[in-house]
Amino acid sequence: MTTMTETLQDRLSAFMREFVYPNEGRYADEVNAGTTRWTQPGIMEELKSRAQAEGLWNLFLPEPEFGAGLSNREYAPLCELMGTSRIGPETFNCSAPDTGNMEVLARYGSPEQRERWLTPLLRGEIRSGFAMTEPGTGSSDATNISASIVRDGDHYVINGRKWWTTGAMHPHTQVLIFMGKTDPKAKTHLQQSMILVPIREPGVRIVRHLPVFGYDDAPFGHAEIAFDNVRVPAANMLLGEGRGFEIAQGRLGPGRLHHCLRLLGLSERVLRMMCLRVRDRVTFGRPLAEQGVIREWIAQSRIDIDGTRHLVYDAAEQLDRYGNKRAAPALAMAKVAAPRIAQAIVDRAIQAFGAEGMLDDTGLSHAWVNARSLRIADGPDEVHFRSIAKAELAKYDA
Repeated sequence: MTTMTETLQDRLSAFMREFVYPNEGRYADEVNAGTTRWTQPGIMEELKSRAQAEGLWNLFLPEPEFGAGLSNREYAPLCELMGTSRIGPETFNCSAPDTGNMEVLARYGSPEQRERWLTPLLRGEIRSGFAMTEPGTGSSDATNISASIVRDGDHYVINGRKWWTTGAMHPHTQVLIFMGKTDPKAKTHLQQSMILVPIREPGVRIVRHLPVFGYDDAPFGHAEIAFDNVRVPAANMLLGEGRGFEIAQGRLGPGRLHHCLRLLGLSERVLRMMCLRVRDRVTFGRPLAEQGVIREWIAQSRIDIDGTRHLVYDAAEQLDRYGNKRAAPALAMAKVAAPRIAQAIVDRAIQAFGAEGMLDDTGLSHAWVNARSLRIADGPDEVHFRSIAKAELAKYDA
């Protein structure tokens, strides 16, 4: 770990203790008290302003002209720390899907696209969404995507329906990165393109909000969106026609890594909650902490976290050293392991808390949902198993 990372980790940890954790309740109260669930809580804007003033901002971007200039491995412990709180990542402008979208704009956007969309995203003034997944098709295989992007003079006309577009419900969301087909007759991985679509453009219609296992995830939320003859300037095309897969590969590596790191942070916090709970809770005349099965849960959770951390941090190093393609098997292993161990640890904690663990009071039920949903988001477990096995078998081709 570099000296810069250690310094940032100390500062970030102090900020989390002083400002983030104490305001989690206030954040939830403000979301619940609003006239609509889709209103940004004032406390979040206060936290963002403070974090930005203290230089704890855009830490995820390795490009020094846009972010902190940290490598993936240097950023790893910081991302993990942010993940210990549901409101941590947004506080530091390091939350999905904005992180991935900012990376896309920083690496593939034109100067004009960066000026219009990246600059306000970097400042935390607006939010964004990523519109790729489609209903009725296996979108983990992006070749199945059927939404169309058709050139018409100086514009493109967009038609299709997307869902699970995270952030689409947020009042500050202004732009979507839309993935669709520009040339269905081209080679398989040259058919897709990505284009910037303002969310309030005529023809963009929020069909419905999509809850996750009953949670609305307000105020950012997830949505099903219809795109009916949406016209956007040709200048909104990212990188060029047929470059969608190329952009997706550049975006997915860091995005999957960040999910895994935040899940490690979540797992650490839940394990701490469980340990504190079983020391105080008495059943049948003695603390739960003295029960053999509870100690087994705690021990297994520590083994799970530390073993998975090795996988995730190794994936970060490989991503830095070799890039997305060569690091893909390591990222796939991390992406399978992190949600699974997080889900298992939360499940143990719920059991240790008993009936209270099923309430929103503890945050454990939402933590379970978060971990479970990430076994599907950014590619389901089975897709990653497929790529891991393919890489392993390739070792024996000779």
